[in-house]
Amino acid sequence: MTGYQSAHGRLAGSTLGRLILVLPLFAFLLRLGGAPLFDVDEGAFSEATREMFERGDFLFTYLNGAPRFDKPIFIYWLQAIGYLIFGATGWVEWAFRLPSALAAIVWSYATYFFARKRFGEDSALIALAVASTALGPFAIGRAATADGLLNCLLALTLFDVWRHLESGRHAPLLRAFMWMGLGALTKGPVALVVPGAVSLLYCASRGEWRRWLQMVFNPPGLLILTAIVAPWYLYAYLRHGQDFIDGFIMRHNVQRFSGSLEGHGGSAFYYLLAVPLLLLPWSGLFIASLAKIRAGFGDPLQRFLWLWFAFVLGFFSLSGTKLPHYVLYGCTPLFVLIGLHAQSARRAWPHLILPGLLFVLFPLLPNLFDALARSTLGDGFYRAQLGRAFEVADTSYIAATIAGLMVWVGFVFFPRVPVLTKLVVTAALQVGLLAGVVVPYAGELAQGPVKAAGLKARELGGNVVFWRFTTAPSFSVYRQAVTLKADPQPGQIALTRIDRLPPDAPVDTLFREGGVALVRVKP
Repeated sequence: MTGYQSAHGRLAGSTLGRLILVLPLFAFLLRLGGAPLFDVDEGAFSEATREMFERGDFLFTYLNGAPRFDKPIFIYWLQAIGYLIFGATGWVEWAFRLPSALAAIVWSYATYFFARKRFGEDSALIALAVASTALGPFAIGRAATADGLLNCLLALTLFDVWRHLESGRHAPLLRAFMWMGLGALTKGPVALVVPGAVSLLYCASRGEWRRWLQMVFNPPGLLILTAIVAPWYLYAYLRHGQDFIDGFIMRHNVQRFSGSLEGHGGSAFYYLLAVPLLLLPWSGLFIASLAKIRAGFGDPLQRFLWLWFAFVLGFFSLSGTKLPHYVLYGCTPLFVLIGLHAQSARRAWPHLILPGLLFVLFPLLPNLFDALARSTLGDGFYRAQLGRAFEVADTSYIAATIAGLMVWVGFVFFPRVPVLTKLVVTAALQVGLLAGVVVPYAGELAQGPVKAAGLKARELGGNVVFWRFTTAPSFSVYRQAVTLKADPQPGQIALTRIDRLPPDAPVDTLFREGGVALVRVKP
């Protein structure tokens, strides 16, 4: 145990402390099903899980009838449980997002308990607040994808790696191998690379090479890892052969690192800008913590945490494919470090500028989206979707976001409120507005027409195809049937984009909203 353990401070046992303890439940469960499934990722994961039931095959995933090699099987099994429980009730969004939300809750509380034992209750409570309310964890913990679960498993792995390093006990190391195995079943080799590299960097910095080798090549641990990972990977290879190697290993792992997959590229400085945004409203405390890196390296635990963040930042900055959530794999140590150094914050305004801009932006989103719809940016489909900005933004949206802004302004300018209290209330208000108002609005704007078209197609029945429209797997979720890409035959129904539908196309329009249309080809 480090020398930072302290007696209960100002937050422990206070009303604010009790508020922080329930923040994960509030942040990750509030209106979890309030927005339609977002394409492409949420729609693809959800439809692949739904098709497991349709095919009666729970050992491999398919998306609209084609093998899906993107991710391993574990997240789909968990989504299948949620779908089995809630899917029949019509709460499909809740069902598919629930595994991520529960994983994010575990991720948050695991961070709290790890920090509490080593840095004290006050630091742990702030770490918990950051983990459950920062913009990045909030978004990924409410998404029906694999990343909320992977972040949880990476955190559990490296927390147990540290417990082994600080105490020499064998049980935490064996648990770490178990978490890594489940992580490899969730998203692949990254679950092994990050813990292996972080522990190597830490041991190397202390000249403990032999200790690292003993830890990594621990026979019981490797047996646990192999027992968890090998059966499904072997099954996938035996079932699909070289297609599995090419699709999963080469395309979705090697090519993601070596090149820009699906157009998701960026400069080497991409994540230097992404991290402060993903940590909102705690970015100011993160920047302040950076000034303490040099002093922190003298403490073994802080060195371990900074190396964890630095490896992930460097590794994914070198990757050809860049997506904002990749760097979250290295943000868990930042939650702990922010909690450790938060008590040194004195002036509130440097920490409240960026969150304040976000609160101002919320009521202005309809105006911004409408301006984009009227511009020449993007294609006709997205402009048509955004063209519904004022139609979807009813008076309740405007009233709620303006009220949230006024409450925030009134609170943060209350002079006797401590800086950390202002930040915690800012964070709680931010996730409340996002979960309760802003995300449902944005979801209805971006995905509402696709959901409505899917429900309409389900009502009409019959065979439906994607016609010049390949990026809406959520349509199949709501239609409750596989949808193939094809040119429609006479009398057949097709989902298409209005910007790709010729004016003289021989079709009857069955449904049209935003940028999507459901049409039947005339005989």
